[in-house]
Amino acid sequence: MELYQLRSFLVVANMGHLTRAAEKLHLSQPAISAQIKALEAEFGLALFERSYSGMALTPAGERLLTDVSRVLDAAQALHNVAKALRGEITGRLRVGTSSDPGFIRVAEFLNAKIKRYPLLQLELHQEVTGAAFAKVLDGGLDASFYYGDLEHPAMERLRLRASTYRVAAPAAWSGRVVNASWNELALQPWIITPSISSHYKLVHTLFDSYGAEPTELIEADQESVIANLVVSGVGLSLIREDLALEKQASGEMCLWRDVRLESTLWFIYLVARKDDPAILALLGVLRDVWNLPEHKAHDIGQRG
Repeated sequence: MELYQLRSFLVVANMGHLTRAAEKLHLSQPAISAQIKALEAEFGLALFERSYSGMALTPAGERLLTDVSRVLDAAQALHNVAKALRGEITGRLRVGTSSDPGFIRVAEFLNAKIKRYPLLQLELHQEVTGAAFAKVLDGGLDASFYYGDLEHPAMERLRLRASTYRVAAPAAWSGRVVNASWNELALQPWIITPSISSHYKLVHTLFDSYGAEPTELIEADQESVIANLVVSGVGLSLIREDLALEKQASGEMCLWRDVRLESTLWFIYLVARKDDPAILALLGVLRDVWNLPEHKAHDIGQRG
């Protein structure tokens, strides 16, 4: 029994399909199939039921799944301890980013990382918040910046800052927006991000609080694009307060009342990676960049 065989078993079990598992592991389908068959031969058990629609775990496979996960986690923990004992922080991590780079301090983060851990390489991937969460969960990303509520037993998080949003409209709409009722605002075109985004959830939370539904929605994939569309006179939206006040001062936006919606910026990663030296290194860098006290900064994502 080899660890690579157990990894293949776990990925096939999670994906439910041999071809997709092979793509994720960057192996050929026959190679994955051979590894599964070798495990079945060694255990003397059928682990999967094969069909045209995919691969489903047998009762025996279901029973072994948790134990296989524990073995792989233990092996990773052992590897992490060995790296820490060597005093080396190396490797490559894929980190998701969102919002604008300045707001999440990407430049400061990268500069501090380079000075402290020059052998640790980072790949940055711009993601919508919901997509970032899904990719961290399935291993497509090692960690990510993330906005919004977060409740998942497999995820841990580091709280970076609160974020406030305001209802903003083009400056030219001031006469029909500033003193408008909510029902009047709901009749205007609204610009939002896709449904997997925390921005989308904030907009709908606002509408739900007033008991109204938007009549015209325009979708944009990034908050920076939304801000440009608002300035250009396309519609209203929720804009981060610091940016909204800046645009109001420059005469590009107007704000509706003193209504504020709160969100939170997190740095998220898997519970299974909480002792990974590379992840711990990034957390240390983030605490310094954001001036977060050690005893207050770490917010555990495991909840009932």
